[in-house]
Amino acid sequence: MVLPFALWGTAMAAMRPLLDGAGPLTLAWMRLLPAGLVVLLAAQVLGRSLAVDRRDWLWFALFAIVDATAFQGLLARGLGGTGAGLGSVLIDSQPLLVALLARSLFGEAINPVGWVGLLVGLLGILCLGLPESLLRQWWLMGPEVLGEAAWSHGELWMLAAALAMALGTVLSRYACRHSDPVAVTGWHLALGALPLLAGSALEPLWNPASLGPWPQWSGLDWLLMAYAALFGSALAYGLFFWFANHGELTSFTALTFLTPVFALLCGVVLLQETLTPLQWLGAALALLSVVLINRRIQLWQLEQEVTA
Repeated sequence: MVLPFALWGTAMAAMRPLLDGAGPLTLAWMRLLPAGLVVLLAAQVLGRSLAVDRRDWLWFALFAIVDATAFQGLLARGLGGTGAGLGSVLIDSQPLLVALLARSLFGEAINPVGWVGLLVGLLGILCLGLPESLLRQWWLMGPEVLGEAAWSHGELWMLAAALAMALGTVLSRYACRHSDPVAVTGWHLALGALPLLAGSALEPLWNPASLGPWPQWSGLDWLLMAYAALFGSALAYGLFFWFANHGELTSFTALTFLTPVFALLCGVVLLQETLTPLQWLGAALALLSVVLINRRIQLWQLEQEVTA
C-alpha cells in the first residue's frame, strides 16, 4: 500500500527538471498517455475486461476530467511556479480533503484520534516542506523569508491540484461500481491526456513563447520522463486506485503524508543530501500520523476503556 506514494515522491523529483525543456501541458500529457496505454496492456494480459460499463460512463467521464486532465495539468503548471517547499505541502494536504469527503459521502468514521492524526500529518509536511527560518518566525518574517512571491500563482495551482486529486479519489469509487478498477484507471489516464495534448499543440497559437507540443530533452531527460510515466504514473496509479476501491479512503490516503518523506530520502540516498533536524522531526510526525489514522478506532476504544 505504501509503494504508490514512494513512486509519486520520487517522480516529483524527476519531473521538476523536465520543465526546462517542455511546457507544463506537454509534460502532463507525456506522463499520462504512455501510462494509460501500459495500464490497459497490463489489464489485457491479466485477462481483465477493458470495457467500461455503460452505467459508469458519466462518473468515468468526470473521473477522467478531474483526476487526469485537471490534476495533472494543474500539478505540472504549479510545479513550474513553485519549489518543493510550500508547493509540496499543499499538494500533500489532500488527505484532509479526502477525509472530509469520505465522511460525508461514505460515512467513514473519523474520531478524535483520527483528526489528531490528520493534523499531525499536516504538521509533519510543514516541517518537511517549509523553510526552517519561516517556521521559527512566521508571524514576523513570512513575506521576507519567502521573498516577493510569498504566495505565488504556483502555490495556488498546487492547491487546486490537491483539490482535484481529492475529488478524483472519491470519484474513482463511483466510476468503478460496475467496471474493473484497473481498466478504468488505464482509460482515464489515456483519455484524460487527450485534452492536454490538444492544449499543448494549440498553445503556440496564443503564446509565441510556448515550447510546443514536443519536448526538447536530452537522453537523461527522456529516462526521467520514462520513470515518471511508467513507474510514477502507470504502476503508482494502478495500485493507488485498486487500493482506493478495496479499502477505507481515509486510512489509505493518509499514506500521502509519506510522499515528501520518500522524496527527501531519495535525495539522501541518490544525491548524498542531508536532512536537517527539523526535517527528521517532520518525517517522524508523518509516520506517527499514519499510525494514528490507521489505528484510530482501536486507540479510541482503548481510550474509552481507560476513562470508563
